[in-house]
Amino acid sequence: MKTETLFRALADPTRLRIMRLLGSMELAVGEIAQVLGQSQPRVSRHIGILVDAGLVERRREGSWIFLRAASDPPEGSPVRSDIARLLTRAESFDPSFGEACESDRQRLAEIRTAREAQAQEYFAEHAHDWDELRRLHSSDEQVERALAEALGTDGLGRLLDIGTGTGRMAELFSEKADHIVALDKSLAMLRVARAKLQHLSAEQVEVVQGDFTSLPFPPESFDTVLFHQVLHFAHSPAAALYEAARVTRAGGRIAIVDFDAHQHEVLREKHAHARLGFAQGQMQDLLDDAGFEPQSPISLDDGEIGINIWVAQRRRPAERKSA
Repeated sequence: MKTETLFRALADPTRLRIMRLLGSMELAVGEIAQVLGQSQPRVSRHIGILVDAGLVERRREGSWIFLRAASDPPEGSPVRSDIARLLTRAESFDPSFGEACESDRQRLAEIRTAREAQAQEYFAEHAHDWDELRRLHSSDEQVERALAEALGTDGLGRLLDIGTGTGRMAELFSEKADHIVALDKSLAMLRVARAKLQHLSAEQVEVVQGDFTSLPFPPESFDTVLFHQVLHFAHSPAAALYEAARVTRAGGRIAIVDFDAHQHEVLREKHAHARLGFAQGQMQDLLDDAGFEPQSPISLDDGEIGINIWVAQRRRPAERKSA
């Protein structure tokens, strides 16, 4: 990062306001334009300057572009963090800047309210389907409590929540993880997750579109990987677990919550389940083949369909099976 490029990027009041907004949450380009009351092309030009200076990061989600404040590299100088702190202080010693930022926050609150309304509308449209599924198995509270106990009291490090759906698991484990990536293939579900998780900082959680068959992350990126009621959608669970193993560090863990094997064909016909659950031994074999050392599963069987929780540790190179 060149100093001259950095300070040129900051030498504009609109770009300073954008930096303050992105310090609060991840936003789409159109949302920033709405907050600032400026045209989207004009805002895009400002954002391009901030991106070129290394202060802002872009991420595509379908046809939308989302932006977040760039973080400092692990071994680098904390320049970006220093700038964020300076802008926070600037609101107190520059009244006009402070007033503009406060106005921006009020408009941002309106966007958050709109997101929540959209999420509630989506829930209302699909409430019958979800209620139908919930009646088949143990209560959500019981499953979540058992999962938390299975993962233990130790920190989860960097957590990847695959198929985050509403974002509930990411929210549940936000205090135990250093950072959470909430991933889902569905743009509709990502909008719901973003609304649910928007009270968490961008440093705590990021919402990413992606498919569990081709995760957009380098090898050994995560300490913990979670599949919560997701793997039954996989036509090839083995391939999904191999891909999960690729992004799990050696010694890291995977946790899977899913239905026990069952014969409820309606879930395949009406809810697009590719697999009618998994027998305990079947899942343990899948985990073993993918390079994990599975523990004994936890079973919850007080519903029509049982729920199993599997936790397994990624084998270290010396422990991996020979071909």
